[in-house]
This record gives sequence, structure tokens and C-alpha cells, in this order.
Amino acid sequence: MEAMVALHAFLALLAGFVTMAAIVAVITMLLQKLTPGWVGEPGKPKPGYVFVNLGYSFLAAAAGGYVTALIAEHNPLIHVLALAITVLLLAALSALQQRGQQPIAYVLALVALTPLGVLAGGLLRMRVLGVI
Repeated sequence: MEAMVALHAFLALLAGFVTMAAIVAVITMLLQKLTPGWVGEPGKPKPGYVFVNLGYSFLAAAAGGYVTALIAEHNPLIHVLALAITVLLLAALSALQQRGQQPIAYVLALVALTPLGVLAGGLLRMRVLGVI
């Protein structure tokens, strides 16, 4: 029984992460394909694109948090917090890996905004459920 609960928790986190990653990947690909001049060069994104990217990254993270809370049967807040911490760690590792390749303010904003988006989406789902 405990193995099933652990598997369900893992699947809730995985579903939330995949939701977030898929949304970001699709929108990024579409923007690069449909508006290449607006996006900018690799490593030198244009300011407008940076703000749009931060916005859809936040919304994608919120969707991931919502999906995680939706699937998590037992204590959705714990699952959402686990996803937010995972996203924070992965974003920080990505920021270290891309050091010097992107503007520092943009990278730091992504590191901060994505976990907050996960929390916002998870809290929204819990509000819909009447948990909070």
C-alpha cells in the first residue's frame, strides 16, 4: 500500500513537471519559428521576448503546480512544495550551467519566478477544492 502511495506521489510530481516543460517547449518553439527577429540571437534575447518568456514560464509553472495538486490525493500542498523545490533546484543548476550565456537578471528572474508559479498554481487548485 505504501508503495502505491509513493508511486502516486511520484506520478503527481512527474505530471506537473511534464506539463510545465511541455508548455514552455511548445511556446518557445512557436515563438522562435513564427517571430525569429523578435526573439533575438541565442544568448542575447530582446527585452520584449524576455518579459514574454518570463510571463509564459510563470504561467506554465502555475499549470504544473495545478496539475500536481490535482493528481495528488494525499496532502496536495506537500506535493506542490516538492515540485516547487525541484523546479528551484533545476532552475538554479541551469543558471549555473548557462553562466555568462544569458543576462543575469533574466536568469535570476526565471530561478525566482518558476517556483512561485508552481506554488500559485497549486494554491489555486487547493482553493478550488476548498482546502484553503
